[in-house]
Order: sequence, then C-alpha cells, then structure tokens
Amino acid sequence: MAPVAVNEPSTTPELVDLKAARNGEDQPTFPKVDWEPLTEVPVIERGLLADPSKRALRSAAQTVRNLTPAIGTEILGLDLRQLTDNQKDELALLIAERGVVFFRDQEIDIHQQLDLARHFGPLHRHATTPIPKNGLEEVHVVYNDSSRRPDPSAFSKLELWHSDVTYEIQPPGPTSLKVITGPEVGGDTLWSSGYALYSSLSPGFQTYLEGLSALHSAVAQAEGSRAAGLHVRRKEIETVHPVVRVHPATGWKSIYVNPGFTRRIIGVPKAESDVILTFLFRQIAENPDFQVRFKWEPNSVAIWDNRIVTHSATFDFWPATRHALRATPHGEKPISVTEYERQTGKKAKDRQLDIWEQQGVNVDQIGSGGALKKRGYND
Repeated sequence: MAPVAVNEPSTTPELVDLKAARNGEDQPTFPKVDWEPLTEVPVIERGLLADPSKRALRSAAQTVRNLTPAIGTEILGLDLRQLTDNQKDELALLIAERGVVFFRDQEIDIHQQLDLARHFGPLHRHATTPIPKNGLEEVHVVYNDSSRRPDPSAFSKLELWHSDVTYEIQPPGPTSLKVITGPEVGGDTLWSSGYALYSSLSPGFQTYLEGLSALHSAVAQAEGSRAAGLHVRRKEIETVHPVVRVHPATGWKSIYVNPGFTRRIIGVPKAESDVILTFLFRQIAENPDFQVRFKWEPNSVAIWDNRIVTHSATFDFWPATRHALRATPHGEKPISVTEYERQTGKKAKDRQLDIWEQQGVNVDQIGSGGALKKRGYND
C-alpha cells in the first residue's frame, strides 16, 4: 500500500533526470473511465520453454552475477531491446529461479518495455494508480514528489511490503520497472524471497501452511483512492489464494502472502490467522537472509516475479522526485502444492533442498554431526 501524502511547499531537490521524462508524456494522470471486471485469461509459462542452461542469454551478457544466495541477479552488458524470443524465455526462467534480475544502462522506452512484458503474459491495467498522459492504460506510473510527503502516522514500514495486486484472479508474473527520475540518494527498493521464507520453516509448519488459503483484498486500496478524490476504474474484489503456491517453471514452493493485500487465513480462528500472518509478514520484512536491496541509477531496470517475491520501496527521499514506469503481465491463477502435483504428476520441491541436492550435498547430514553440523553465530 502506498503511504498517505500531505501537501507541502514545492522545493527543488537535487535529482537524477532521465531523458525519457523530458517530453512530459510519462507524467501521471487519472482518467475517469470504467472497466469491466477481469476474467481468467490463458497464460503461457515462458520459463517452461527455456533452455535450462540459459546459454543464449548468458552468452550475450558481459556479466551475470548473483547478489545474494537466495535472491537477486545482476546482468551487465545486455540490451533488453535486442533480446530474441529464446533469450526472453531464458530470462523468464532466470527470474523464476532468482526472484528479481537487475539491468543497468538500458535505453529501452516504454513501448519496448510493454512489448517485452507482453512476451510473458497479457498486460494488467491497474484500477487505481495513475497512467501516463500518453494514454497507455497498461502502464502503471509510480510518482512521488515534494507535494507528497509520506505520513508515518498513516502506515508502518512493514505494511509497505507487498506483491503487486495479489487480489486479482491472476496476479502478475514477471514485472518490470524503469526509473525515469530518481533521487541522488535514497528511493532504493528491497525484495524478499517467498522461496527462502518457505525453506526456512520447519517441515511440520510447511505442511500445515500448504493446506491453507488466504483472502487477498483490493478494498482498502480502492477506498483510499476514493478518499483522495480519485476515480476507481474497476470495482474492487477479494480473492482467495493458497498460502503456499508452486511456480510452474521451477516446481518450487513459495509463501504467497503479503502485508499489503492479504487480510486473513480462511477456515481458522481469527487469533490463529493473526498469529500466522504476523509471523510471516515479519519474516518477509525483517529477515535479511531473504532479501536483496537495489540502488537505482539512470536507465536501471528491474524485472521481478511477483509470484515468488514481495517488495518495498524506501520512502527516505522526500522532497526529491521519484518517477518510474511499470509493465505488469498477468500470471497464471495461483496453484497449490496439491493441485500442482495432481496436474503435472511432479512433486513440488523446497528450493533450498533442491539446490543442495543438485550440488551433491547430503541434506540428511544437516544437524546430525556431519559436514553440515549446526553452528552458532560467530561473526
């Protein structure tokens, strides 16, 4: 959820301005139009079509490096405008495995950004956030300036963590953001891995969560827009999704709740639901082992898989301007562990255990006095 803004006198902070914003067509606007409710649409999982080695993608880049063990990869020397379809498929698989992939020095414009996003799925139109003045309804404009001072009495930092529009029937898959104008310092974004969160849990708790579903709601977001005098372009909905979903390209299990939109666990007492969600939300927001932090530069692009990560911007840059454009393709309807295994005939896996197995690590030795004997903190 975005923080509530209050009006402040305009100032002229030091900014990093990108040339894409010069003509003003990417500035935010709120058209008063009405859209029909979304219905389920077919989505092709491009990661399933990729070469697992990602040879075409890796050979075209200067550098591909992981930023943390759990999440985040940076690719240097690759032009997103020049990707072949095979390379796009391999990028989809890499994003599915690493959660978020970062690029620097990208001259891609918003039309090319939308074309890339369409390769991953049909594009989402957001019901409450601004679109650019050029009328591209599939573009989500992220905009904060000196007139929008975050009000810390209206939200907590934990509440800012979210996966995008998880209340939709088919929430997003690989989602891209390019910053047009950003502060010299601040305005970073953090992502947290749902794979890593699942892997960190005890086997009994994992099994328990796999049998649960949760309610995701657009109501608060829509009501906040109306309270600000803005038109809501599509009626808000609430949707139930599994607490643990499986990514179709990797077969890995991921926790799928977030503070921004998940309201309660279905079918359990409220006290139990509150305890479960509070624990999971705090792990998302507070456990650094699950996270990667990205400092934006001119022409930086991030592409993350909303099915397996949550994210939060840092609102530490006021009164500077932060202006970015997002392209958001729909993913498949979230699928539970049981449903995935029934449909595919494959066993859904714990990412960390699967990686250790691929590395030849004997996971049965964990904590049993073998090579992976438990150790205390000794930094």
